[in-house]
Amino acid sequence: MKQFILICIIGITMLILAIAIAVNASSNPFPLLGKMIIIDPGHGGKDPGAVVGDIKEKDINLAVSLILEEKLLNLGAIVYLTRSKDYDLATPGAHHRKRSDILSRVRVINNANPDLYLSIHVNAYNSNRWYGANVYFDDVNPKNELIAKTFQEGFKKDLKSPRSAMRVSHLLMQRLIKPPGVLIEVGFISNPHERNQMTKKSYQTKLANSITNSILRLNQEKSI
Repeated sequence: MKQFILICIIGITMLILAIAIAVNASSNPFPLLGKMIIIDPGHGGKDPGAVVGDIKEKDINLAVSLILEEKLLNLGAIVYLTRSKDYDLATPGAHHRKRSDILSRVRVINNANPDLYLSIHVNAYNSNRWYGANVYFDDVNPKNELIAKTFQEGFKKDLKSPRSAMRVSHLLMQRLIKPPGVLIEVGFISNPHERNQMTKKSYQTKLANSITNSILRLNQEKSI
């Protein structure tokens, strides 16, 4: 009888402990505390990226990145942007400006060795029917595929994106970056509806929310 009572007490104690841990985890205001995340807003300065009329990719990239930065900082992450204004990272006077810009971004990310990097871009195609946020990954880091699929699942759920995560090997920047991370194309500037959406702060915030939720999921699963 005493043994049965002891087992019951131990069981109840373990249950209370498990509930306490779960409550504490769910109420943690800084779940990303100590995680370093680099956000890389693509293009900038003389390099506008994809352009339709007066709408430039570089501006959308930066707008989404700045909103994302604020959200991640509020969750305790250490956040660094490769650019925070309208400029590129090319060495002054560089003969091949685009290559210089890319290599500078690679150096920044590799030297910082973050837990995660996100390169933010906007897609374009020669048909206006294509739409949806899309995630690209390289196999340089073994974590990249899972990270890409997690973000893509988030976009499908939050933004109804029909796209799938895509493995690539031809992108110079992604080939050279060693820390885990992906390239996120937040939408198609060539699609009139999506182009209009991406210029609105409300939709930019929706994109940043989806990305943030996926980061929280990756962190919770200890995938970053």
